[in-house]
Amino acid sequence: MPFDQRPPAVFLMGPTASGKTALACELSEVFPLELISVDSALVYRGMDIGTAKPDAPTLARYPHALIDIRDPAEPYSAADFRGDAMAAMSAITARGKVPLLVGGTGLYFRALQQGLSALPEAQPALRARLTEEASQLGWPALHERLRGLDPAAAARIGPQDAQRLQRALEVIELTGRPLSEQQGGPRQGFPWRVLKLALLPADRAGLHARIAQRFEAMLAAGLLDEVRALRARGDLHADLPAIRAVGYRQAWEYLDGQTDLAGLRDRGVFATRQLAKRQITWLRSELDARVFDPLAVARGRPPLLQRAAEALRMFLPGPI
Repeated sequence: MPFDQRPPAVFLMGPTASGKTALACELSEVFPLELISVDSALVYRGMDIGTAKPDAPTLARYPHALIDIRDPAEPYSAADFRGDAMAAMSAITARGKVPLLVGGTGLYFRALQQGLSALPEAQPALRARLTEEASQLGWPALHERLRGLDPAAAARIGPQDAQRLQRALEVIELTGRPLSEQQGGPRQGFPWRVLKLALLPADRAGLHARIAQRFEAMLAAGLLDEVRALRARGDLHADLPAIRAVGYRQAWEYLDGQTDLAGLRDRGVFATRQLAKRQITWLRSELDARVFDPLAVARGRPPLLQRAAEALRMFLPGPI
């Protein structure tokens, strides 16, 4: 399909606490947009406070696809996201609207647009064995194993990145080939033309202050009670991807007695800052994105909504 004939889509990306959701909702008041969440934690039901999930009135007014679609006990991969997002985008386009994908999970954005290599499906028995080995030896030991099998993959995956470590070792066992070698294979196409809007705060201290305030607000809103309810189910554990989400991991450790309340605050804020740092590093590699500073307040400068709307008017076809 020729480039200029592909239907439009918008990616609204940014680090945690940068104001993505608010801007997406404001833009949908002005343009014929429908929202799709791009967040690896918002997919889980019953995880509302620690994920900063939009509240019920917001979701009623501004529906987001791909929120609350998984139980926390269930895995959710980039491949799952790509399939779900493509289906949601196709339905939105068929309705004559424009999909706006909003979130901070860079892996999902990249998998969606660039596609994924054809890798084997997960095998529950093998995944359970690797999880058991990690519980006995620790994930750093499995990282060393990966380093011996696939140095290129080990260089990209951190020693505590349990989900990616597990998947890399799983693929190697199932195929007998390094993951890095297989990820260079043919990928699926992407039949939309995309406008990328990136919220990148230049004032790192300002973003850190917002992160600290938001984490404190989560605690006040009942984050610990939310995690207590998850623990009370009896079928969840600390190695699940849902429970490893920032905020939940630290709250789980607190309830395990590994730290006090002050330590929980410090660990939660630090982990969220580290997440934001990784998100910003990834966003800076998206060279075709239109960058906006959501925290900038300069005299005579148009507000963020106006600047983002101008970019959208230039991108979208026909009168708005």
